[in-house]
Amino acid sequence: MSFYVLAYVATALVFFGIDAVWLTVMGTAFYRPMMGDMVLDKFRAAPAIAFYLIYVAGIVVFAIAPALASGKWTTALVFGAFFGFCAYATYDLTNQATLKAWPLALTLVDLAWGTVLTAAAASLGYVIARAIHGAWLS
Repeated sequence: MSFYVLAYVATALVFFGIDAVWLTVMGTAFYRPMMGDMVLDKFRAAPAIAFYLIYVAGIVVFAIAPALASGKWTTALVFGAFFGFCAYATYDLTNQATLKAWPLALTLVDLAWGTVLTAAAASLGYVIARAIHGAWLS
């Protein structure tokens, strides 16, 4: 199996797993009160699934591929953190610029979360894929 397929699957499982815990805990405690009427009553699965599929591909391309070239998990960590910061900044700062009620605290917390989450998913996805891929080659 291709290293990149393994990396994609491992990263997706890590990213989704950690994010699901975060959103379960922080969704009602932090995001919903901050976002108020902007939050839907019922979750829309299709856009969320599309986000996860696309975003994990971005992590593989922009963080894990450079880590494979360097042979260092720390490359995945650093590039993942930067990719997460840039991507979440795009979302949060655009919302802050265009929506009437987008709190600064929401932007700051979400930016930090996206940075940490993406760094963790990239580095763990890389390490897991390397371990599995290496075991299959030996």
